[in-house]
Amino acid sequence: MPYWQVPVRRPLWLVHKARRGLLPGDESIEVLGERVLRVARLLARRHPGEAMAVVSHADPLNAAWILLDGRPHSEREMHRKSIGKAGMLQVDMEGETPKAWEYIPPPPIAKPASAAA
Repeated sequence: MPYWQVPVRRPLWLVHKARRGLLPGDESIEVLGERVLRVARLLARRHPGEAMAVVSHADPLNAAWILLDGRPHSEREMHRKSIGKAGMLQVDMEGETPKAWEYIPPPPIAKPASAAA
């Protein structure tokens, strides 16, 4: 469905956007981000000193970034600094504690030359 139809056809979406976690089955930003960080801590404990990659959708990664930065848990923050498609949130762990993190944007991709050219 077109994006503009979402509020009309799915009115509970507005509740989700106003305050995540109010609806049954909906996760708050804290729960969503903590789910990602819990996996990172588990992997750091099981594989100390090793480099790993955890793949997720943008919303859980955005929520984890909000928690790491200590930013307000709001929908505005989910979009103010957000992870783009194929973007990465690099987290350096010391033991099970995140010590440094940075957003790595997706690499630029050159547009293919036109077939008419």
